[in-house]
Amino acid sequence: MQLSTAHHDERLTAPRSWWGIAVLIGLACALMLLPLGTTALLAGLVGGTALAGLAVSSYGSARVRVVGGALAAGDARIPVTALGEPEILDAEEARAWRTHKADTRAFMLMRSYVPTAVRIEITDPADPTPYVYVSTREPRALVAALLAARTPAA
Repeated sequence: MQLSTAHHDERLTAPRSWWGIAVLIGLACALMLLPLGTTALLAGLVGGTALAGLAVSSYGSARVRVVGGALAAGDARIPVTALGEPEILDAEEARAWRTHKADTRAFMLMRSYVPTAVRIEITDPADPTPYVYVSTREPRALVAALLAARTPAA
């Protein structure tokens, strides 16, 4: 039996405006240290911008992948055999599943700046997680890769 060649790889990068906000945070740090002198001002600018940039980069480094017969979303790795039918969520439905329809037991890799998502039920009876919610900019490609990963390669 061969492994499926289904593949999907997406990084949920932060929007460009967040990088501008990181620079503004650096400027704010610099202004706070202005009374201490030029060296402190420059240290605040560089240090504040670097720390804010690190936070933006870390938050925007989440990956969604379908590889090797498994869905890898953030820290979770779930075999496609434990997943039910994927459901593509448009912006309105995705917002509903992030808010009032959400189940606290669900695994959610959500990024508010990504409007669309895919929701997949967990079919493993031993797993208390009811479903997986994954933000994605390419919901159709993710669903296609999940369905292709279920079918054995010819």
